[in-house]
Amino acid sequence: MIDFTLPELGENITAGDVLRVLVKPGDTLAKDQPVLELETDKATIEVPSSVAGQIKDVKVKAGDKVSVGQAILSVDDSAAPAAQQPAKKGAAPAAAAKAADGPAASSSDNEKAAPSSDSAKPEDTRTKRSAEPAAADGPERTRDEPASEGRGAASHGGDKVVDISRGARAAAEPAAPEQPVAPAAPSVRRMARELGINIDQVGGSGPHGRISVDDVKAQAKRLVAGGAGGNGTALAGEPLPDFTRWGDVERQPMKAVRRKTAQHLSVAWATIPHVTQHDLADITGLEELRKRYAPKAEAAGGNLTITAIAAKVVATALKVFPQFNVSIDMTADEMIYKKYVNIGIAVDTDRGLLVPVIRDADTKNIVQISAELVQLSEKARTRKISLDEMQGGCFSISNLGGIGGTSFTPIVNAPEVAILGISRARMEPVYNNTGGFAPRLMLPLSLSYDHRAIDGADGARFLRWIVEALEQPFLLAFQG
Repeated sequence: MIDFTLPELGENITAGDVLRVLVKPGDTLAKDQPVLELETDKATIEVPSSVAGQIKDVKVKAGDKVSVGQAILSVDDSAAPAAQQPAKKGAAPAAAAKAADGPAASSSDNEKAAPSSDSAKPEDTRTKRSAEPAAADGPERTRDEPASEGRGAASHGGDKVVDISRGARAAAEPAAPEQPVAPAAPSVRRMARELGINIDQVGGSGPHGRISVDDVKAQAKRLVAGGAGGNGTALAGEPLPDFTRWGDVERQPMKAVRRKTAQHLSVAWATIPHVTQHDLADITGLEELRKRYAPKAEAAGGNLTITAIAAKVVATALKVFPQFNVSIDMTADEMIYKKYVNIGIAVDTDRGLLVPVIRDADTKNIVQISAELVQLSEKARTRKISLDEMQGGCFSISNLGGIGGTSFTPIVNAPEVAILGISRARMEPVYNNTGGFAPRLMLPLSLSYDHRAIDGADGARFLRWIVEALEQPFLLAFQG
């Protein structure tokens, strides 16, 4: 009898809410068969099994919150075909593990071959997962690891590296006894670097002192609250009063998306020195062009909106102002300049705010961007968008013009360094060269940026370039 535990599902994902359980006791379980429908931070995904056999017990139900490493099912693997049975503890050599799990499992053979007193422990079941989590993280996982851990990876296209498993890396690169490597996943190390925290000074609450995302957040709160890493303001906030003193209340648990949004934006606001600049763009001429060419975009499956046009304008601006297409590594005192241009678009859904990413936006025309934006927005609203489609952004755009307002202060979507807010356009009298006023359609723009990476003068120049590109579309072809 073995337990199947929730595997690592992607970068910075430590837990999720169970939407549906897809199996029941007595079912025969095949390897890679979906067992749960799980709502994680920003996507709904199916969790495949890494074991095979007959299900004896289901330990979770719809509505439960489950964490990585938590037992999901108890499975009698003696009922599984020999080819599908997972490697027994200490019983099979590395070659047997490769035969059972295929190439994806070969990198963790060294861990599978080690004997263990309890195969159901989370630290043991991590060695049985398939290559799927590594694919979800993509090259960014290994690129984010410290240089001391990168010796096991081969260079591939400049600063990109080929992903390898923790097991192979640990076997090829044992830590020196006098300087042990902190036991933490690459995603946890990345968060620590973004917050400016030394991972070696974080106490781990997991098995064998393993450091989790929650441990890093707790360390950040301690530093900020103690004045060692900020202005003395704690991230957690003050204790709440007893609201029932003034009337009836109802407590409801945060949904996964709202919970993640709250955590992410709290850290971003506490750690990024924000500056927001505002400007107005005269889009009278652009609106006439938009209406004229909207049918052609619709024929291609798109919707020619100001958001789609702004995405192309911003993508071009990032080529002109590369200092806006960076991330900051405060631990290494380095600026990471990105050679690609991916634009995130904030989408309002019934679950909260999601930010799908249009990849390589600088290489696509406005019609292509508008069609892709329609597809991504629909997938976000119908819970069909994947984690990969919301990762890798370089710059974000948030358009509240459909709702209203004259301006707002968007929060930078870390680890990006800038975000553009768009409010509702309105007709205003504008003084012209003839000595009179004329009605013009003016679009309010709000640019928030990380003052550690961008100076005020650069922010003003960038926003003015955006304004001029919207007012004079020829500028896109001229400089883009």
